[in-house]
Formats: sequence, C-alpha cells, structure tokens
Amino acid sequence: MTELWNDLLTCLDLTPAADTPPASADAPSSKTVFEGANQRLEYHRLFGGQLLGQFVRAAQLTCPEKAIKSLHTVFAREGRADEAVRYEVTRQHEGRSFGTLTIVARQTKGVLATASVSMHAPENGPERQSFPPVPSLLAEESRVDFSLIPWETRASSDLNDLGTATPEFDMWMRTPTVDETLAPALTSYATDLHLIGTALLAVDGYCQTGNGTAFTSAVTSHNLWFHRPFRTDDWLLLRHNSPLIANGRCFGRGDVFTEQGDLVASFAQEALLRLPPEVS
Repeated sequence: MTELWNDLLTCLDLTPAADTPPASADAPSSKTVFEGANQRLEYHRLFGGQLLGQFVRAAQLTCPEKAIKSLHTVFAREGRADEAVRYEVTRQHEGRSFGTLTIVARQTKGVLATASVSMHAPENGPERQSFPPVPSLLAEESRVDFSLIPWETRASSDLNDLGTATPEFDMWMRTPTVDETLAPALTSYATDLHLIGTALLAVDGYCQTGNGTAFTSAVTSHNLWFHRPFRTDDWLLLRHNSPLIANGRCFGRGDVFTEQGDLVASFAQEALLRLPPEVS
C-alpha cells in the first residue's frame, strides 16, 4: 500500500512542459501545459481517477490564489500507461473572485479527456446545510481493501455481492498525513471508483468485478463540487447512490462528509453500462 501511495503522490506532482508558452498579463487566455506521470497499476487502462486528480492539480497550479470550486470532466478515449499525459490549460477568465479554465488531457493518439474548471477565491459568509446527521465511524472490524485506493477504508456492505440490494454504498476513508492542498485531488481520485459498482447492486447476479467479461462499463463523464476546505488525513464519509440504469448507461451521485457531519464535496457520474440482453 505504501508503494501505491507514493506512486499516486508522484502522479499528482505535475511538471511544466518544456513547450509551455510564456505567461502574459496581456493574454489572460494564454495556455499553460503540464505533464503528469502515470500510476503503475495492474489495470488494463489509465484509471480515470488519476486523470481527475491531475486535472485538479493542473487547475491549482494555474490559479494558486483560488480554490477549486467545480470540475466537469468528459472522457473521450482510453489512455496508455506507458506515455505521460499532457494537460493543456487555457484561462478562459480570471477575475478577483472567480476563474474559469478549460483543460485538455492528451497523449499522442489524441484527446483522452476534457475538463471545465471553476475556481473561487476564499470568502466569508454564513454556513447552513440540510442533511441528516452522519452515522458514527465504522469500527476497525469493518476495514476493507480496494486495490486502487492506497489508504485506509471501511465499509459495512460488500460491492462484490452478486445478490440484489438497494443501490447505495457508504465508505469511510482516511489517507496518511498529507498536505491539505492535495485534498481535492485525492478525493476526486476516490470518487471515481465505486459508482458503477453501486449501480450494479440493484442487478441480480452482477457486481463490479465482471467488467470486461460479464458486461462492459466505462465512465463517460464525472463532475465534482467542492464546498468547504477539508483534509483527507481526517476521516471522510463518501456516500454513493445510483438511481438509474437505462439506455446502456448508469447514473450515480454522492456526497463527502467529515466525521463531524460537514458536507465538503459532492459528485456525480454517468457511465457506459452494457449488460447482456437477458438482464431485465
């Protein structure tokens, strides 16, 4: 797990590309280019969570005086693990309070994904939320391991169960001690993993481990909103639910809470989900 954790941190350490155009105060839409390494995974393609995390880091490096407010990503094609990903960032607008960026993730074979990112300078104001209290942190006995998540996770239900259940999944997570600025990127990474599996809870005889054999799935778009500053080395609750499978796709959404019950982020995802014709 330590090796995978260090590998992920390396991937989030983007570097300016050699051909990055010089910044100019007179050219607010000038392009900035970063490069990111890929995770070394036993996985048949680049994990979308890696791209999400790197999109977040590219935005933060481009507008360091602002916090990321939202990220809206469309995935175009699979990426290759043996080639670094280029992130071409275009400033569409940057004012005192808000900034808007467009980011293209690219390899030599073409565009892998595009992202629209909104940034916001910190502001003071009243805080209210309307959510039921979060449950207590699960005990150590509920600890589970997910191959793509290199930190502690706990869950009370099994996404690999082949029976049917309500398509809802709660997961507690806590990373090793890490800089707070990486919290949005690390959380983005984690939110990409379980929404398809959550949708499949409602389908008898299927679970997330069947991708590529029993069915075909791939994320097509993923969206995140960040509401408050938070840390990932404190406990977070990721609540997933999937209200719909239809037209060869599934849709899911979720929220991220601190252990104290503060809503800090929300996410939503649509994915390709091709099930056999006999599934009703």
